[in-house]
Amino acid sequence: MPKGDRAPTAKVQGASKKKKADALSAADLAKLPDDALVDAVQRQTFRFFWEGAHPVSGLASDRRTTRDEPVDDLVAIGGSGFGVMAIIVAVERGWVTRDEAVQRLMHSLDVLGKATCFHGAYPHFINGLTGATIPFGRKDDGGDLVETALLFQGLLCVRQYFQRDTPEEASIRSRITRLWEEVEWDWYTQGGRKLLYWHWSPWNGWAMDHEIHGWNECLITYVLAASSPRYSVGADVYHRGYAAGRDFINGKTYYGIELPLGQPYGGPLFFAHYSFCGLDPRGLSDQYANYWDLNVAHVRINHAHCVANPKKFKGYGADCWGLTASDDAFGYGAHAPDNDNGTISPTAALSSLPYAPAEVMKALRHFLSRHGDKIWKRYGFVDAFSEQQDWAADTFLAIDQGPIVVMMENHRTGLLWKLFMSIPEIQNGLRKLGFSSPHLADKAPR
Repeated sequence: MPKGDRAPTAKVQGASKKKKADALSAADLAKLPDDALVDAVQRQTFRFFWEGAHPVSGLASDRRTTRDEPVDDLVAIGGSGFGVMAIIVAVERGWVTRDEAVQRLMHSLDVLGKATCFHGAYPHFINGLTGATIPFGRKDDGGDLVETALLFQGLLCVRQYFQRDTPEEASIRSRITRLWEEVEWDWYTQGGRKLLYWHWSPWNGWAMDHEIHGWNECLITYVLAASSPRYSVGADVYHRGYAAGRDFINGKTYYGIELPLGQPYGGPLFFAHYSFCGLDPRGLSDQYANYWDLNVAHVRINHAHCVANPKKFKGYGADCWGLTASDDAFGYGAHAPDNDNGTISPTAALSSLPYAPAEVMKALRHFLSRHGDKIWKRYGFVDAFSEQQDWAADTFLAIDQGPIVVMMENHRTGLLWKLFMSIPEIQNGLRKLGFSSPHLADKAPR
């Protein structure tokens, strides 16, 4: 991974020595009651975004290993969106102080404010010191609209949470608003076409030609594009773009469970997590689906597949399940029931806590009791493991660790759901696209 062009000159505030020393072993965790166990998992996973963050900007590293290694300057834009949401959880639960969080966010906004953008959109990776673009691929060297959406899902929650009348918090709010208002979502329709495109680069233009169709993790991109105060897209872009994907409407039954939208068997479980870190699926519906029912069905199919275990992979069962995109013994893959190589990704089950709490808690306790400290490390659970391959990852990925902290909190308190769904621009965008939700009524749910 590319290195920065100068040595760090200042470090963001980190956790205290006491906070670094109080991690519990897998055996100790397994003895805790459910609520304390979830809290401990959230807290240790949060450390990826606090102790494991870029040492100057505080933005999220794309990945870290289980070993102590020098941190390079590559940071992930989408992962940083999940990271700032995790910081909100940490403040609310007292893992870090509000002042520590404010200082960390100010450092992050310093870099985001000077980062190279492409009609307001950020690239997939940036240099955490300079804000310069780090190409993701030969032609993927410009704006990445989906990563940008994941970032702003988090930043808008930050703006909504840090509402105190202090110079620092006022600065955070105004800086986020300025960055948010400068994203030209309509540019990414490629001149007014009725859909959004994922990438644009001043050097390669629209060469990647990646249309954003559903059903997948990109609902949040269309919601934000419709919600933009300056560069919004119309409802027809959503209906004729995202909702026109060949894998959008499903309606078939898998393992006795009907799936309203999505590819066969639902695809990797991050589809039920990324957009719904902020979007509250409870009661959320439009002309295509009830999104709570959709996500519950998706999770149930994923669980049922691991119970049925048609390929007879070692270790699968009712207490060991969860297929999603992650590292595996062969590299990296988008694991799903129809693309299954025996890899279990803890984030798949743990981030599904709102949808299947009993099944998730059973899996969580099994991960700890069966695999223990082989997969439970300094930043929570490693990215994936496979009993079939006798393999466990030595990595943690921002885009997998973040949803664990956030979705577990949404199950416990609905904190991020309440913040995101109360944002006036988001409410306007959801109404424009034809969504209904209790949050759009006169009174939001408690």
